[in-house]
Amino acid sequence: MFRALLRLALVVLVIAVAAAFILGYRSADGRIEAPLSARVPAVDTDRARETGAAIGEKVATGAVHAEQALNEGALTAKIKAKMALDDTVKALSIDVDTKGSVVTLTGIVHSDAERAKAVQLARDTVGVTAVNDQLVIR
Repeated sequence: MFRALLRLALVVLVIAVAAAFILGYRSADGRIEAPLSARVPAVDTDRARETGAAIGEKVATGAVHAEQALNEGALTAKIKAKMALDDTVKALSIDVDTKGSVVTLTGIVHSDAERAKAVQLARDTVGVTAVNDQLVIR
């Protein structure tokens, strides 16, 4: 009997809290206040649109820069992977830097054949338009 009464009281309490939440009323210091939406001041829509447009423009610019950085990183990764898989090129001693679609190779190689192979691997990568060879033969 006591359990049933406790369950009933708990169910009534949950329903009351849910109803208050749905209606948007809160009790603070024993008072019942109007919903928050009724107390919000008026918004200057023109200023909000201008601010939204400015933010949208900045986001678009940031997205373009992010896309470019991802493309450059992908090109660099493709070239480094090709060099790592090639037996004649020591990929750890060659740095690959990509700016747009132009690739710059720097570092130390041990032979002219290794240099030529590294440059060829970079040129043969899809998306590369030019290779700047700054490799030094040791």
